[in-house]
Amino acid sequence: MLILEVLFYSFVTVVIIQVLFYAVLFGSFAFSKNKKKPTNTIPISVIICAKNEAENIKKFLPSILEQDYPDFEVVLINDSSSDDTLTIFEAFKSSHNNIKIVDVKNIEAFWGNKKYALSLGIKAAKYDHLLFTDADCQPLSNQWIKQMSANFSEKGTIVLGYGAYNKVKNSLLNKLIRFETLLTATQYFSFAKIGIPFMGVGRNLAYHRDEFFKSNGFIKHMQIRSGDDDLFINEAANAKNTTISITPQSFTSSIPKTALKDWIKQKRRHVSTAKHYKIKHQFLLALFYITQVLFWVLGIALALSSFLWPFVLPLILLRFLFQYLSLGYSAKKLNELDTILLLPFLEISLIVLQFIIFITNQISKPNYWK
Repeated sequence: MLILEVLFYSFVTVVIIQVLFYAVLFGSFAFSKNKKKPTNTIPISVIICAKNEAENIKKFLPSILEQDYPDFEVVLINDSSSDDTLTIFEAFKSSHNNIKIVDVKNIEAFWGNKKYALSLGIKAAKYDHLLFTDADCQPLSNQWIKQMSANFSEKGTIVLGYGAYNKVKNSLLNKLIRFETLLTATQYFSFAKIGIPFMGVGRNLAYHRDEFFKSNGFIKHMQIRSGDDDLFINEAANAKNTTISITPQSFTSSIPKTALKDWIKQKRRHVSTAKHYKIKHQFLLALFYITQVLFWVLGIALALSSFLWPFVLPLILLRFLFQYLSLGYSAKKLNELDTILLLPFLEISLIVLQFIIFITNQISKPNYWK
C-alpha cells in the first residue's frame, strides 16, 4: 500500500509539471496571437549548403529564385560533392545574375564538415542579413523571404522559422516525423517567446552576419559535425535579439525520410547536439521528457492497480486536456492538425524511439552530416 501511495503522489507531481509545460510554457506560443509586421526591403543573402544534391537543386532552387523580393542574392555552397551539384549550380548561374557559387574543397582539418563550408559561404555573402535553408527544402510561397525578413529590426537580429516536412498519405512514419517536428517547433518557439531561446532549424533560419562573428562563428563546436543551426542559436540567441516567424507564407517544406532506419540515423545526429546546450535548456528539456515517460509509466501502473482511481482518472484527463489544447493550437498555427488525431500513439512511439536513439548514441557517436 505504501508503494502505491508513493506512486500516486509521484504521479500527482508529474501531472502538475506536465500541465505547467503544456499550459504555461507551450501555451505562451500556442495561445498567442499572430501580429502582422511591416514589410522590410533590406537586402538578403539566401544561403544553401549542398552536398550531392544535384536532383534536389534542380527541383527546388527555382522556388528560391522566383521569390517576390526586390533585392536578394542566392549563395550556393558546393560542399565537395561527388555528383553533378556544381554543374547544376553553374547552369543556374548562367541565367541568373543574383547567384554566387562557393566551391568548397575538402581539407584534412575540416574534412566533411558542413560548418566549414557554411563559414566560407557566410563570409562570401554580399549582404549582412542572411537567410538559410537546405537543398531539399522548398518555400511554401513566393513571400518566404519577405515574411522572414519582416522580423528583422534594430534589436531583432535572429529569426526562427518553421521547417515542415511534406505530407505522405497513409504513412504512419510520415505522421510520426511531422509530429516530432511539431513538438520540437512548439518547444523552440515557446522557449523563444518566454525569452530563453535554445535552438532553430537550418531548414528555415535567419540572422545578421554580426551575430555570426560575435560568436566567432562555429569555432566553439566546429569539431561536432551537426549543430550548425541549433548549437549556434543556443550560443548566440537571447531574449532581446531573437524573434519568430509563424506566418504560413514564411514556412518551408522538406522531403521526409521514408524508411524508419534513415529517420533514426538523421535524429541520432540531431539528438547528439543536445548535450552541448546550456545547462538551463538541458534541464528543462530533460524534465519534460522524463515527466512524459513517468506520466505513462505511473499512469498505467496506477490504472492496473485501481488505486485511488477516482482521483487518478481526473489527473489523466487534466493532462490530456492541456496537451490537446496546446499542441492542437500549435498544430493549427503550423498546419499540422492531422497529427493530433493520433496524439497518444505518436507520443508513445516518439518516447520509445527517443530512448532507443539515446542508448544508441551512448554506444557509438554519429559523426557525419551526409
